[in-house]
Amino acid sequence: MDSQPSSILSSIRQQFNHSPYMNMALDSVPTPTSELMYKSHSVTPFYLRNREVISTQDRVILDAGCATGFKSIALARANPGAKVVGVDLSEESIKIAKTRLKGLGHEQVEFYAMPLEELPSLNLTFDYINCDEVLYLLPDPVQGLQAMKTVLKPAGIIRANLHSAMQRVFFYRSQQLFQLMGLMDESPGNLEAKLALETMTELQDWVFLKTQVWKPDYDEAYAHTNYLLVGDKGFTIPDLFTLLQAAGLEFISMVDWQTWNLTKLFKDPDNLPMVWAMSLPDLPEEQRLHFYDLLHPAHRLLDFWCGHSGQKTAVSTIEAWSDSDWQHGQAHLHPFFQHFSIKAELLNCISNHQLFELSRYVPGLTDRPIALESATAAMLLPLWEAPQPIASLVERSLQLHPVDLETLEPTSPATAWERMKTLLSELESLSYVMLQPSA
Repeated sequence: MDSQPSSILSSIRQQFNHSPYMNMALDSVPTPTSELMYKSHSVTPFYLRNREVISTQDRVILDAGCATGFKSIALARANPGAKVVGVDLSEESIKIAKTRLKGLGHEQVEFYAMPLEELPSLNLTFDYINCDEVLYLLPDPVQGLQAMKTVLKPAGIIRANLHSAMQRVFFYRSQQLFQLMGLMDESPGNLEAKLALETMTELQDWVFLKTQVWKPDYDEAYAHTNYLLVGDKGFTIPDLFTLLQAAGLEFISMVDWQTWNLTKLFKDPDNLPMVWAMSLPDLPEEQRLHFYDLLHPAHRLLDFWCGHSGQKTAVSTIEAWSDSDWQHGQAHLHPFFQHFSIKAELLNCISNHQLFELSRYVPGLTDRPIALESATAAMLLPLWEAPQPIASLVERSLQLHPVDLETLEPTSPATAWERMKTLLSELESLSYVMLQPSA
């Protein structure tokens, strides 16, 4: 590695030794129903890629760039039975991570201070790699991806992300400003952070840059991770796909794919302007994502899953399922929603005939609220105990809805099946449930 990248990595190490990332209280743990926990479940990308509902027992997970270990704990809790290995460039962060781990009872979690290129020295290969908030700092993100690829099992999956050049454009302007002022010549410390905050505070409120990147409650930690973040770079969707191609990796999906729906940016998704209606059906995924980011750069992170090339299998969409697939298929509740507190609220809604608001557990997961009527929630209640044959759920729906409220006639099996297909298809498209067809 040449001297310039080595110097940048040294500055990054110094910065995070001085100001460890996610340095919250050591006794704090991830909230079970938080968005962090939802995104820590490794079952989601395996299902999206191959419609495979995996078990996490005995899986080996790498948290590459684990910082102070908070997210590593989330990975351990979201993937029961898995071994979690956290590595980070910052020795101080690893010390905090090891301290955080004490007393939590996670015997299969380990931490090591090392750069990504030394991963082979662990003599481990991984089923899943979480590389969160790291790649955009590396001098060469391709080398980082390739380093993880060397220790990724053939069917393994990597989650990684890049800062969006479009969403963070004004932060890069602030970094350029403070770099010209000399606040980023060395690894920025408390003094540099205070000077940056003082600059923003004392600017007139109408100054354009201040209107874009400043709020009165921003503190020194915020200054370090935004105004003075050494190595920070922005990327576009084409950049992302170019990096994956250079690393020999295959794109699977955006992590928050539900929010990258291009058609939902239009007032009437079912009646698009002619040029869009004609071109969208044939647009490759990369182009769709790029158009979305050009129109609505709302995502700070280009957060994605990828894996070795050729691991995607041709799986039929739910819309293409045959009657046999449905009749012999099985429904799984996404493990995130199996938490006892969610089930307790579900039972309370059923008992009191109230709506059960699924979408409130993962803010930002959808562009609209998803709520189930109490009778519909009761119909799906067995999923909170174990995976269910879809046919069993249809039988349960006939018991709960024996009469068609529109016609007052007995509900026919055909009607019950169609309603169940519609319900499960919608919930599957949002990853609330996972469906497997007949074998």
